[in-house]
Amino acid sequence: MNDQPRSAINAEDDWLEAALRAEGEAHRDSYLDDGGFTARIMSALPAPVALPAWRRPVLLVLWALAGLGLAFALPSVVLDVTYDVMRLVLGQSVSFSGIGAALVAIAVATWAAAAFVLRDD
Repeated sequence: MNDQPRSAINAEDDWLEAALRAEGEAHRDSYLDDGGFTARIMSALPAPVALPAWRRPVLLVLWALAGLGLAFALPSVVLDVTYDVMRLVLGQSVSFSGIGAALVAIAVATWAAAAFVLRDD
């Protein structure tokens, strides 16, 4: 198995890659008329399967219910974690740069979570 990332492999050292690239450059401008065959095949293909529209809201509700269920099932753990977080947050000195960094971190985490949940599979 090759442990090198693809970007680290030098294209000039790979003789097959160089041969394929040269062959592609030689025939890049030539066009082969297929009489509309490709268009007919592409139009005959079935439409891609789309996920149901109700999937995202149902997943969000299920995760919210799981979180609430966990909070109600283990109230002492939730309170202990809340107290520890408050102790850490209130025990720190507050500065504008610290508040800004925290807001940026929250915005990045929120954006990442929204991008993950709302992605198109």
